[in-house]
Amino acid sequence: MIADRYAFLEEKYHRYNHPDFIENDPISIPHRFSRKEDIEISAFLVATIAWGQRPVIIRNGNRLVENMDLAPHDFVVNATGKELDRFNTFVHRTFNGIDCRYFLQRLAAAYREEGGLEPVFVRGVGKDSTDTCAAILGFRNWFFGAEHEKRTQKHVPNPSKGSSSKRLNMFLRWMVRNDNRGVDFGLWKGIGTDQLSIPLDVHTGNVARKLGLLSRRQNDWKAVQELDNELRKYDATDPVKYDFALFGLGVFEGF
Repeated sequence: MIADRYAFLEEKYHRYNHPDFIENDPISIPHRFSRKEDIEISAFLVATIAWGQRPVIIRNGNRLVENMDLAPHDFVVNATGKELDRFNTFVHRTFNGIDCRYFLQRLAAAYREEGGLEPVFVRGVGKDSTDTCAAILGFRNWFFGAEHEKRTQKHVPNPSKGSSSKRLNMFLRWMVRNDNRGVDFGLWKGIGTDQLSIPLDVHTGNVARKLGLLSRRQNDWKAVQELDNELRKYDATDPVKYDFALFGLGVFEGF
């Protein structure tokens, strides 16, 4: 059974981990850039709004980077208050101008004061970390260390409260994995691929249950941990590569 499932997952991983699928995926936004900082910032912002219909996510993601003059890093570190006003009317579902301006201001602080996004995520990760919980919690604590409206907190997940943290796990997959397939960027070295967690959503959860990889019914952090542990049986060094298989099966094949 394990051997058959392994062959199936590998086949689907190779099929969907391909640049042909970039155009219709939110990862297409950071793929517009070549500079590390521009990729990180655009990826973080589009991952933040990555819920709902994918065409709408991509359209609004493009709107975000175009409002930054297609120079995300230069914009966030140098933007004046008047330039930030461009985002006052930005809305993606419940993510609005108030949230967007705070995100941009904290991104500016990350690059001005912390050396970038990577150090903020990485410093909470130990060699023995087996998932992304510490990275996400460390980032979240830092991110909300400035004055903010309480409503904005819902846009950064909290795995300690049970959130599956799908969008940040997707962002971390983009930043960390490097298999030279042309999809994930592999820019960050302080987190190992074996420490990544699956970006669990409705599609990946349903497919994982049908394949017998996940028994927990809720798509919460405990389910992430269960699925992480199961996927390590198939690839202990890069279990999250099977996100391509699970997501592809759910979205493109209606599995």
